[in-house]
Amino acid sequence: MAGCLYSVGHTSEKSRSPMLETCARSNVTLEDDWFETALEDYKQNAKSASEIENFNMSVPIDVPFILNKTNTAIYQECYRRFYNNLYDAIDYGAGMLGYWLLVLLLGAIFNWMKFLFPGLTKKMTGPVINFWRSNVAIPATFRKKKSQEQTFLKIFSFLIPSRFESLVIFLFYCVVIWLNSINLKAMHGDVVFESKYSAEIRYVADRTGITATMMMPLVFLYAGRNNFLQWLVGWNYSTFVAYHRHTARVMFMLVVIHAVCFTVAFGSYYSAELKEEYLRWGIVAGVCGGTIMIQGMLFLRRKWYELFLLFHILLAVFWTAGAWLHVRNLGYIWLVYPAVAVWCFDRAVRIGRLFAFGFPHADVTLLSDETLKVVIPKPSYWKSVPGGHAFIHFLKPTYFWQSHPFTFTDSVENKKSIVLYCKVKGGVTHSLYQSLAQAPGRTCKIRVSVEGPYGESTAARYADSAVFMAGGNGIPGIYSEVVDVATRTKDAQNKVKLMWVVREWRSLYWFYEELLNLRDTKIETTIYVTQPSSHVFIDEFNNRFQGLERLEEDSENFDQEKEYSINEVVQVEENSSDEKQDSIKEVAKVEESPYGEKGGSTHRIVDIIKKELSHVTFKEGRPSIKAIIPQEIHESNGSVAFVTCGHSGMVDEIRYCCAKNVSNPDKKRVDFYEQVQVWA
Repeated sequence: MAGCLYSVGHTSEKSRSPMLETCARSNVTLEDDWFETALEDYKQNAKSASEIENFNMSVPIDVPFILNKTNTAIYQECYRRFYNNLYDAIDYGAGMLGYWLLVLLLGAIFNWMKFLFPGLTKKMTGPVINFWRSNVAIPATFRKKKSQEQTFLKIFSFLIPSRFESLVIFLFYCVVIWLNSINLKAMHGDVVFESKYSAEIRYVADRTGITATMMMPLVFLYAGRNNFLQWLVGWNYSTFVAYHRHTARVMFMLVVIHAVCFTVAFGSYYSAELKEEYLRWGIVAGVCGGTIMIQGMLFLRRKWYELFLLFHILLAVFWTAGAWLHVRNLGYIWLVYPAVAVWCFDRAVRIGRLFAFGFPHADVTLLSDETLKVVIPKPSYWKSVPGGHAFIHFLKPTYFWQSHPFTFTDSVENKKSIVLYCKVKGGVTHSLYQSLAQAPGRTCKIRVSVEGPYGESTAARYADSAVFMAGGNGIPGIYSEVVDVATRTKDAQNKVKLMWVVREWRSLYWFYEELLNLRDTKIETTIYVTQPSSHVFIDEFNNRFQGLERLEEDSENFDQEKEYSINEVVQVEENSSDEKQDSIKEVAKVEESPYGEKGGSTHRIVDIIKKELSHVTFKEGRPSIKAIIPQEIHESNGSVAFVTCGHSGMVDEIRYCCAKNVSNPDKKRVDFYEQVQVWA
């Protein structure tokens, strides 16, 4: 080896160190003066092939050998390209991570500009900026659907990210393809791998394996709940989950290419190589990764979320273990350390949050046969995040390990408690519904623990007008932030509005205390009841209105109130003339129907609701988002921020209309924020 280095003019300490590292990995110890001793022996005793009598390549020789300089140059170039590819793979993997660093840096700059320089942000309404925001930053990728799932062949369902997210993902794919395709050219007649084709197959195999491994920390970071990047760039959790999916898919595809190329490179030696531990664990990791790709489909996640989550975690564990054991003796274990560190940190913090919060008993009540109200005492250190969310564990033997995200509010009645409102669906909420439906008073105490709070408030408080629009059970997070904005906003010129769309009157029952609490605020509240003639479970209000005695006291004024109710409905601002006529006809039909005593009670309940919530404007029928957005922009004193959470169709409609009105005649800044978290 010393003679080889000497013959090509590389005798420096830097040139010798790779040799020492190779010997160390093979448990071979060299003397300190090994190079000088070996070089002296080479100079005195080395012979070329022509100088050795009866030279035969298959017969060992006992003297240093002088290589043919022409062949040496070829070997040197072939090895140079081989090893340079390994070094390039590290650099190109860093380049792939650098792409995300650039995206996150730009995201952080624009995010913090809204908080640190709100005045400057309001003035950013030029044609170039408006074009970018209306055509890239805000809208869905195609048409309107972003939060709504889409279907393919009536079986496969999927979510498409926003147009900006899709652009970021598309450019990432381009960067990955580029960095895994350049500088892979081998020499004709490669002497290391016997042919140019075999050499380039090996180059691709090495390149993709290394870059895939370098993606692991980012994949785990994007999936983690304790992701400091959320605070840094202001993107919600669902955005990072979208990036997590695509970075994971890229990582897996690189692994597939890596595996296929090495299978081709091994050729007839594959079965023999399969006896090696590193290859077997590499196969385990690859199979687990492929299974994750299949079981992570939206249809399976939605239908069996608990099973999906359990197997997703187990498969990820085996993926990581397989990757660890695969590269442990190949010199790349250090690339796996950051991924394990990120995952362990996230899990440790999550467990720490649970124990720090404690395991109190929560009061869980079934309201209006559709919503679970969960009142949880909180520790003194626990500070709520307006618009944030938390993960709750119901500590029952059958599902204590599950955690589900819900937005929350501080309790109106007890500031030392938080309140979560959980819509009854499947899984845990359905199990609780079945238990509470049979419980006395439809209420019980359940031991829980809470992990959070997560998320950040939006920059809506810096706008001249902040319009919060909620649908159904999306109201808690919207409510907590709108109250916070109203409290922080001291300028009387700034407007704060809350719009809530509900299906029936009964939906007000479970959020009634919070609605009453809005009386002493500057918030202009409007509630849309889309099915006002439906009085299902409305009689639960009798418990709130101190029984039927109160209704009887109002009976003498019922006729006047009835007339008032009809006139009020007629005067409601409807979305269109057709909707207005339909609404009037619907209410008239209800009034004319023979309800009898129960019908009178339900209408009196509605009237009492309107009296107690006199600070709230009630409108019957669906809101016209298309009309509301430009109207709010026109009525604003300056910039307008729209914050929404609710049904995915409503959120997508608001996003679409906001994007269309970024460029408006009044040249006012229009911002759009969504609290809805769609990741399952």
